[in-house]
Amino acid sequence: MKLRLGARGSALSLAQANWVARFLAGRAEVDIMTIRTTGDRLSAAGSPIEWKGDFTKELDLALLEGRIDFAVHSLKDVPSSLPQGLELAAVPLREDPSDVLVSQPRRTFGELPPGARLGTSSPRRRAQLLAARPDLQISEARGNVDTRLRRLQEGKWDAIVLARAGLARLGRVSEVCDVFSTEILLPAVGQGALALISRTEDRSTREALSRIDHAGSHREVLAERSLLVTLQAGCHAPVAARARVAGTELTLEAGVFAKDGARVLRDSASGPVEEAESLGRGAAERLLARGAAKLLQETSP
Repeated sequence: MKLRLGARGSALSLAQANWVARFLAGRAEVDIMTIRTTGDRLSAAGSPIEWKGDFTKELDLALLEGRIDFAVHSLKDVPSSLPQGLELAAVPLREDPSDVLVSQPRRTFGELPPGARLGTSSPRRRAQLLAARPDLQISEARGNVDTRLRRLQEGKWDAIVLARAGLARLGRVSEVCDVFSTEILLPAVGQGALALISRTEDRSTREALSRIDHAGSHREVLAERSLLVTLQAGCHAPVAARARVAGTELTLEAGVFAKDGARVLRDSASGPVEEAESLGRGAAERLLARGAAKLLQETSP
């Protein structure tokens, strides 16, 4: 069968689309169609992204209009609620979701000098980094991965924080100087995972994509997204989560943070993989009982 795959025009999105196409080889012939999104235009202009759906809405429309058969996204860019008629058809094997440090010159996080300039546009990363190192100067770092790496080399910052998965898909893992443990930096919900979105009514495409769905990775992101939905947290909220499936068990670490890192709320849960979503909800409810709603309200724009 032939399938039309919609992807953004960024180097990372195209790398992800080509990876999916190779993974489907022998099952389907995939034509990659590039669709520029609002998020791409804002990112290129150095403007802030107000809603993570800015990276997905044009692809959603192309799906609903039948111009493509499925779309690929970094799952952390996918809003918690999909448009009616679309569904998360598959989550392939997840990359390591860790955050990593890239510095110039090469240093680990602990080796950064007092007052070092660290670039990130993520409130989640900012909050946790300041909790660990309040001496750091955190500044905005917008643009795609290539842009941020180039600006680092130009001396705009002493270091930047990126997702290891993106560097892995671009073949640039060698530039990693340090990998953050979850004790210092919990990743974003869905980080490291790909989301393959299709039309609910398109059974043949859903069936083709189901063959590359990784059950453990899918359960992990269901737990994390359930946490996010229950917290009613927006895309700028400093919320983090890391679910892990080992055999029949799922464990979840979760956190909500003050934007300056001065207050940290963490929770953990474990249970059968079949209860992934309820484990996420339970962790969120416990965080809310300890004041997460007030903390999230204080960090809203």
